[in-house]
Formats: sequence, structure tokens, C-alpha cells
Amino acid sequence: MAKKIADKENLNKLKEKGTGFFAEFKEFVMRGNVMDMAIGVIIGNAFAGIVTALTTDFINPLINGIGGAEVGGTIKIYGGQVIKYGDFITSVINFLIMAFVLFIMLKAVNKVMSIGKKEKEEEEAVVKTDEAKLLEEIRDLLKKQK
Repeated sequence: MAKKIADKENLNKLKEKGTGFFAEFKEFVMRGNVMDMAIGVIIGNAFAGIVTALTTDFINPLINGIGGAEVGGTIKIYGGQVIKYGDFITSVINFLIMAFVLFIMLKAVNKVMSIGKKEKEEEEAVVKTDEAKLLEEIRDLLKKQK
């Protein structure tokens, strides 16, 4: 009989662990940060397509027209192999555009976030000075009593 009770307790513990694990996983997935990150990845992927199209269809033809150089060029090497330096240049341009746009977006987000923090810090500073004044008054009264 004691073995049956112990088995039931172990089974209950396993059920609690399983339920706790899935509950914890559900909480993790439903947390705002994970959902925001997923949306960011999707939007970033779509934005990468836009940047690639901008580079391929707009910037590269401008470079070709102004400089007379072909951005989509290749260098033939031994054995019929080629080095596609034009694709590399296009990828570098894509990266620089993406990095610049992300930098501007991050800077804007930080600015918006700092506005809320400054107001909160100012409110806390006022509360702290009031508390400090009250504590100083209490200290002075205790000194007078001694």
C-alpha cells in the first residue's frame, strides 16, 4: 500500500513537471518580447527584399551609367571558374544600406524611450528630495531631543 501511495506521488510530481514545463513554454511564447522579435524578423526579411531590389534595380545601374564600370562583373579563373565580384559589391551595398537604416531606426527608438525615462527620473528626483527633507527634519528633531 505504501508503494502505491509513493507511485501516485511520483506520478503527480511528473504531471506537475510536465504541466509546469508546458505552462512555462506557453508563457515564454506569449511573452511580448518573443512576439515582437518574430514580427521584427518577418519585417526585416521583407525589408531586405526591398533593399536588394533598390540596389540591383536602381543603385547598380546608376554606378554603371556614371562610372562606366559594370557592377555585375566577373573574373574568369582557371578551370572555367569565375569570381563574381559584382555580386559581392552588391551585397556590401545592401549591407551598408540595411545597417544605416537600422542605425537610424534604433536612434529614433532610443530617443523615444529616453523621453519617457527623463520624465520618470524627474518625478523620482522630486520625490527623493521631499523624502530627504523629511528625513532631515526627523534627524534634527531627534538631535534636539537628546
